[in-house]
Amino acid sequence: MKLVFLGPPGAGKGTQAEVIGRALNIPHISTGDMFRKAMREGTPTGLKAKAYIDQGQLVPDSVTIDMVKERLSEDDCKNGYLLDGFPRDVHQAEALAGFSQLDAAVNIAVADEKLIARLSGRRFCPKCSGTFHISALADAKVCPNCGGELVQRQDDNPATIANRLNVYHTQTSPVTAFYAQKGILKEVDGDQPMEGVTAAILKALAVNL
Repeated sequence: MKLVFLGPPGAGKGTQAEVIGRALNIPHISTGDMFRKAMREGTPTGLKAKAYIDQGQLVPDSVTIDMVKERLSEDDCKNGYLLDGFPRDVHQAEALAGFSQLDAAVNIAVADEKLIARLSGRRFCPKCSGTFHISALADAKVCPNCGGELVQRQDDNPATIANRLNVYHTQTSPVTAFYAQKGILKEVDGDQPMEGVTAAILKALAVNL
C-alpha cells in the first residue's frame, strides 16, 4: 500500500505513521530521516542536498523531489511505503504523481485552537531531554523524571505555533484538495486518543488486522 499522511503541525502524523507503517509492514519515510539517510550514505542527491545545507540555504524542490524518487526506488518500498512530510505543496504532489501511484492520502484533521492548546502546553527538560504536557504534570515547572526545571521551547510558543499553522494553511493545506479531486483522500479525526486515531486510519484504509 502506497500512502501519504497529511495534517497540520501537532496533529500526530509522525506518531501515527510509525504505528501504521509497522502494522502494514511498509517503511515510514519522513522527509527529515530521508535527508539524513541520503547525506549519510553519500547518494548523488544526498550530496547535492548537503551542499545547500552546508551553505545555510534551503534545499530546492528539484533536489527534494529527486531524493524522494531515489528513496522510493529502494527494495524496501516494493510492497508500499508511507510518506510523512512530503508532499508539502501541490507542485510536489504533482511531481510525486509523475513517478508513483498512491493508494490513499490520509489527512489527520485537528482544529487550530486544539493544536495551539496541545502544542503550547508542551514542556521540555534540558537536563534529561524529556518532553511532557502540562495537563499530565503535578507541577508544570518540575520534571517528573529528574527534578530538573521544565521550559517551553520557542517552537511551542503560541505566536510561533500560530505562524506555523498559517504557513501550513497557505502552502500545505491545498494538497488535501488535490487528493480529494483524485478521489483518494481519507479524512480522519485527530482530536481523540492516539489509539482511536490509529483505529480510524485503519478503518478508513479498510485494513483489518
